[in-house]
Amino acid sequence: MELDLERAIATADQALFDGLGRHLSDVETEILRGAWQGFTYDQIAEVSGYSDSYLRRDVGNKLWRSLSQALGETVSKTDFREALQRYLIQHPTQNLPQVHSANHQALAAENGNRDAPEQTASTAALTATGLTTTALASTVPSTVPSTIVETAQPAIYVARPPIEAICYDTLLQPGSLVRIKAPALMGKTLLMEHTLAQLSTQALRTVILSFELADRKAHFSDLDRFLRWFCVNISRELGMPNQIETYWDEAGMGSKASCTSYVEEYLLAADDRPLVLCLDDVDLLFPYPEIYEDFFGLLRSWYEKARRRMNWKKLRLCIVHATDVYIQLNINQSPFNIGVPLNLPEFNPSQILDLAQQHHLLADIDLTPLIHLVGGHPYLLELAFLALKSHPNLSLENLIQSAPTEAGIYANHLRECWLRIRGNSDLTHALNQVMRATQPIQMESVQAYQLQSMGLIRLQGNQAAPRCPLYRQYFNAQLQQSLE
Repeated sequence: MELDLERAIATADQALFDGLGRHLSDVETEILRGAWQGFTYDQIAEVSGYSDSYLRRDVGNKLWRSLSQALGETVSKTDFREALQRYLIQHPTQNLPQVHSANHQALAAENGNRDAPEQTASTAALTATGLTTTALASTVPSTVPSTIVETAQPAIYVARPPIEAICYDTLLQPGSLVRIKAPALMGKTLLMEHTLAQLSTQALRTVILSFELADRKAHFSDLDRFLRWFCVNISRELGMPNQIETYWDEAGMGSKASCTSYVEEYLLAADDRPLVLCLDDVDLLFPYPEIYEDFFGLLRSWYEKARRRMNWKKLRLCIVHATDVYIQLNINQSPFNIGVPLNLPEFNPSQILDLAQQHHLLADIDLTPLIHLVGGHPYLLELAFLALKSHPNLSLENLIQSAPTEAGIYANHLRECWLRIRGNSDLTHALNQVMRATQPIQMESVQAYQLQSMGLIRLQGNQAAPRCPLYRQYFNAQLQQSLE
């Protein structure tokens, strides 16, 4: 059966539903349509209205990982067609659903004539015990804390107790605030989605708003424009009409008072149910003091209002960021010194084995060499397990040997990190220092936090070290070439 664009999207949607219990979102559908026609993320962003970085880093990466899980083989933006064709042959369906999105005709019209020696705790634990995937079978934790109601979750999710239960129980409390910190690709978004899915069973309204959605030049340069964007997008996520013009009075009340009025008198007052608002990637505001000083103070004021005013008790905030807070804020106006802080750690040995078992890997595979290379990094482990599952002839030994090279399974991820770094001389210098050092070293705070947010280094106090040997091997080679 020949696979055309519409059938491909319908097949992808069906595969996600069968494997992960969810359907394609509108933005994921836009990415699939554009990728099918050979468009770049820039071209897709041009018509869809989303930022290129949001499509590429947030939605795109997650989409290809989800499809890889659902299809049972590793796919990317450039090679998903054949995998969908194979899935359709193996799972013939008479009436595949039709998936539509608002911008796909405009996208086609617009672009139709255009022809993409450190040792982690996980390593130490596995080395000490010589564990295989069967050794801790009896110790693998359940994926849902006992205090949480079971709902449909992604097919692969590894819990990190007691974090899920703390997050869930806290956000059930009136006027609460949770702060989640972890580097990129550590599972923050999955944790948020998992928790919000559970909270939705308790008659709570939930919204996840990623600041990657904002256009940096347009929205991060003017406070009024940013706060309007903030309110409009929350309304859209809740399925509520945009009433900005009714509540906004920049000249009379000012932007912050207008935003507060919109949240209190419209978003909160419209429904008796509490509203859980998760703000993702808030550290994107850190380079913009003209925005973050007022906005973070606004969040703090809303938290304080919940102590005195019943309507504000319905608001529960979850603030998610990828690095330590290195900006200067008045301690009485900061949301980063209140509420419940949660640091999302790497997987421990039992969680690594849980992930391997959910991928149905052979029980006698010795994971120790892989853990020596990548530690308990969720994303790097996920890529390895997907590769081993999708390519039965690929040995773990060969995977590890090629891992830090352009021929390895991590090539795209490593290359993307390097491209983000090499254009910044200060960041390149800082990376060179930490990757070549044989012991943890002290670094300039801004560069340290930037590398930490990317997940490339770990910070212990003022000392920095490579997060795992994979990064040390790859970046040492790249840095050596750049200096020649």
